[in-house]
Amino acid sequence: MQLKNDLLIRAAKGEVVERTPVWLMRQAGRILPEYRAVRNSLSGFKELVETPELAAEVTIQPVDILDVDAAIIFSDILVVPEAMGCTYEMVEKRGPLFPNTVRTEADLKKLRVADPHEHLGYVLEAIRVTKRALNGRVPLIGFAGAPWTILAYMVEGSGSKTFSHARGMLYTNPKLAHQLLRMITDTTIAYLKAQVEAGANLIQVFDSWAGILSPAHYREFALPYISEICNAIRNVPVTVFAKGAFFALEDFSKLNCETIGLDWNMEIGKAREQVGPNKTLQGNMDPCLLYSSFETIQEETIKMLKEFGPQRHIANLGHGVYPDTDPEKVKCFVQTVKEYSATINS
Repeated sequence: MQLKNDLLIRAAKGEVVERTPVWLMRQAGRILPEYRAVRNSLSGFKELVETPELAAEVTIQPVDILDVDAAIIFSDILVVPEAMGCTYEMVEKRGPLFPNTVRTEADLKKLRVADPHEHLGYVLEAIRVTKRALNGRVPLIGFAGAPWTILAYMVEGSGSKTFSHARGMLYTNPKLAHQLLRMITDTTIAYLKAQVEAGANLIQVFDSWAGILSPAHYREFALPYISEICNAIRNVPVTVFAKGAFFALEDFSKLNCETIGLDWNMEIGKAREQVGPNKTLQGNMDPCLLYSSFETIQEETIKMLKEFGPQRHIANLGHGVYPDTDPEKVKCFVQTVKEYSATINS
C-alpha cells in the first residue's frame, strides 16, 4: 500500500525531508479521553491489548486527534515473556507483576521459544486491522522490548528501582542469564519478522532498563542480542531506543539499524558526535516540558529542532508521554515541530 505520508520512513533512511516527522512514545494511551472511554469499558489493560479491533482503534486515535506522523501498534513489551510461558498481570497504579519468576534452571525449563503466529496472533491481527483502517495515511510502527529489559522483568517479577535480582544473576549465574537471553532473542526476532509480514512499516526496539547496567555488563548481556535483532530485521527501518545508555552511543553507531533514540538526559551535539553522520536520531524532549506553558513548549521545541538540524531527525520525547499530560499541550508540541521545521527545511 502506497503511503500518503512517508516522512518518517524517509527520515529514518536518511533521505531529504521537507519537514521533520513527529510522533510520541505512548501516544496511544492514557492522555486521551477517547482512549480512557475504550479502556474503562473493559476488564483491564490486557483485554484491550488482546482484542485486535479495540487495539487498532486506540492505535489510530492519536493519528486522528494529535495529528502525528505515525501510528505505533497498541501493545506491550511484556507480551513476549507471556508468549514464552511467563505470564504477567497489569496491576492498576502499580504496573506489571509476574506471579512466577525465572531464577533457576528449573524455571528456565518451563519456558519455550514462542511461535508468534500461535502465541502472539492477536498482535499480528491488530496490525492487520490497523493497516486496513489507516489506509496508507501514515506508517505503522511495530515494536518489542530488548532482551535485557525483558529478562529484567522475568527475573525480578515486577518493576524495580534496582532490579537487584536481575542484575545479581549476571554475576551469580551468567550462564543462565545468557540462556534466557538466547530464548528471548529467538522469540523476539520471530515476533518482529511476523509484525513486518503483517504490515509494520518500521520496527522499534525498547531497552527501557539499559541505564541500570554497567557499561561492561551492557556490552556483554545487552548489546550483542540487540545487534542480532537489528541484523535479522532488514526489510524495514529499525530504531533502537535504550534509555539511559549514554555510555553506549558509540557502540550503537555500529549497529545495523537506521535510527538511534535519545532520552532527555543525552546531549544532542555529543550524541551526534558519538553516533556519527550515518544514523538518524530520534527524540529527545523532556516529557515534563509538556506541563509548562504553550509559549515555553514552542520555545523549547524550536530550540531542540535547531540543535538537531533539519535532516536525519525524528522529533519525539525522550521517553513516553506522561498520563496526566494535557492533550492540547501535546498538540502544541506536534504543531510546533511541523510548522517550524517546514521553514528551516525549505
